[in-house]
Amino acid sequence: MTLAARLFHLSDIHFGVEDRGALAWFEEAVARERPDAVICTGDLTQRAKTSEYAAAAEWFRRLGVPAVVEPGNHDMPYFNPVERFRTPFRRFGKLAGMIGSELELEHVAVITLRTTVSAQWRWPWSDGVVRAKALEEALEELTRLRGDRRFKIVACHHPLSGPSLTGHNPTKRGHSALQALVEAGADAVLSGHVHDAFDITHKIAGRRVRMIGSGTMSERLRGTPPSYNVLHYDLVHGLKVENRQFG
Repeated sequence: MTLAARLFHLSDIHFGVEDRGALAWFEEAVARERPDAVICTGDLTQRAKTSEYAAAAEWFRRLGVPAVVEPGNHDMPYFNPVERFRTPFRRFGKLAGMIGSELELEHVAVITLRTTVSAQWRWPWSDGVVRAKALEEALEELTRLRGDRRFKIVACHHPLSGPSLTGHNPTKRGHSALQALVEAGADAVLSGHVHDAFDITHKIAGRRVRMIGSGTMSERLRGTPPSYNVLHYDLVHGLKVENRQFG
């Protein structure tokens, strides 16, 4: 079998409280296996400090492979409320500009969707929100790719859905966004935030979509050890997901 694409998906590194052993383990795997790209679905930092972003930039540069990054709720200034409200993604944008890559893979396309907001009319602010503009941008990209036979992956920080498509959803407008993305051609959605890995399949509009979450690479553990996902895709077998746990 010819492997068409191999992507490493990680999330919630939280530089500042990162698990250095887990990061070294991840680096070794990247050096040994040379994935086509690394996708990080948010919370690169703990408090969005300049020093934390510097550590993140150096670590991603050291990996030496293309990287796609999306911000999480921890990636906006915590100690500077003026900057948080005026330019919440300035520090993240600088990092993304330094390490981000435009992926040109033969059989996979990656589309980003921002689900992080600086504030909202509910608590906690850390919960996800899909704003109209962010969804519109993702849908425009999917529309541009209409007729493109590549496997289409959307990358965002907050899960757009849980095991059920009904009932309470911590991500505001997550269910409707997922519906629109699938109808526009999305095949899978990668996310983080919850610090535990998951792989859920939903059937929407007559199509199947994979909801794939990565665990954390920090010391802020919940139910499972630090982990990341390896996504294998080929035209014969489709998408296979391997969750690797540290320790």
